[in-house]
Amino acid sequence: MKLLYDQNLSPRLPRMLAVEFPSSAHVREFGLARGTDPAVWAYAAAEGFIITSKDVDFQQRALLRGPPPKVIWIRLGNCLTASVAALLRSNHAKLLAFEADPFASFIALG
Repeated sequence: MKLLYDQNLSPRLPRMLAVEFPSSAHVREFGLARGTDPAVWAYAAAEGFIITSKDVDFQQRALLRGPPPKVIWIRLGNCLTASVAALLRSNHAKLLAFEADPFASFIALG
């Protein structure tokens, strides 16, 4: 499972979660740190990533357009990066099922 962490999440997450989510990356690795939502969406769809974000706009886009890409909506307020990592890690099995479901477009965690 390849996660693309949005700009509102720490660029340390790919390294912190490399075992659970290999081949994941942060938008800044692709020059998208200041990219528009449509640009991030298009990149994720083209490269097989699941967008992971705190931004409700991606959740809404997923409902309107459907996959690909899929969206993981992190519903945590201001928190430590370790809290986001723990949330994703603790939901690993649920996220694998989400990835495998051809009809699922987004999942909210929080």
